[in-house]
Amino acid sequence: MGKIIAVANQKGGVGKTTTAINLAASFAVLEYRTLLVDADPQANATSGVGFDPKNVKTSVYETIIESRNPKDIILQTSTPNLDLLPAHIDLVGAEIEMINLPNREQMMRQALHQIKNDYDFIIIDCSPSLGLVTVNSLTAADSVIVPVQCEYFALEGLGKLLNTIKIVQSRLNPELAIEGILLTMYDIRLRLSNQVVEEVKTHFQSMVFDTIIQRNTKLGEAPSFGETIIMHDATSKGAINYLNLAREILQKNNMTRLSDEEKIINITQQD
Repeated sequence: MGKIIAVANQKGGVGKTTTAINLAASFAVLEYRTLLVDADPQANATSGVGFDPKNVKTSVYETIIESRNPKDIILQTSTPNLDLLPAHIDLVGAEIEMINLPNREQMMRQALHQIKNDYDFIIIDCSPSLGLVTVNSLTAADSVIVPVQCEYFALEGLGKLLNTIKIVQSRLNPELAIEGILLTMYDIRLRLSNQVVEEVKTHFQSMVFDTIIQRNTKLGEAPSFGETIIMHDATSKGAINYLNLAREILQKNNMTRLSDEEKIINITQQD
């Protein structure tokens, strides 16, 4: 049975969608069957793997509001082993439409339960809010990754998100775990980046991933080509960082297919 990981932070611009897309792609190239679920009305994860959201006829909206079987909606991407459950702007209306539905927080879980056995990993790209769709995603997930950018306001709003996760754990999904806090947009040349890394690691200790996502031009370029960083430039720092993250998660969950002798790929942090 596949593991469902939500990537969530109500603060925008922290590398959430970039992480969801490229972590999913990294699992896929490591030969794990992976589904990327775009649960953000902006549909950036959908466009980021090569699909125009304007041409998407059915999406995650139909799975949670109209109870459509996600198997009928899933699209194959150009990356082997990576499928997409796309988003559409219609998802904006889901927040209002779900208010009066019974078990409104369980709609995503019910949808993904139908396909959970078809994948090794299901990665959910949550919207930058703490609304009903995000609560649905956290209720459906086995664990959550929290991206935090290495910038001045890094910890702003993080407490609110962690409190929401605790509420979901206590009321809706007691099995929900924090997979880890992921430091993103790291620049070794900036003293501030190093200060943020120290501060986050001091506060959250073992909850913080060893892997840090460095600032990388190729990571910014890839979505404009509708490509994951693996397909765009597999030798870039961004690609290697996300492959390292995937391997770290595999090792953490005792799912690695690597031999004990194989190490996580390391690169120097020099430009």
